[in-house]
Amino acid sequence: MRPELQVAWLAAATPLLILLGVVGLLLRQGSDRLQAIPALAIGVALLLQSSWRWRRRRRALLATLRERDMDL
Repeated sequence: MRPELQVAWLAAATPLLILLGVVGLLLRQGSDRLQAIPALAIGVALLLQSSWRWRRRRRALLATLRERDMDL
């Protein structure tokens, strides 16, 4: 599989997991709804981790740029 295609599938995995979990919660009844919770929880956790990692990278980049600006 081409690397670009792999990245696209990985980027789509989180929203699709969340969508799958929500649809599973809406379509199931009673105790069967519990089966949809893992997909929803994993999707939300991946989304939170991604945003946290993005913020950390941006903060590190800003710190590096500020440090480099002070050196000039």
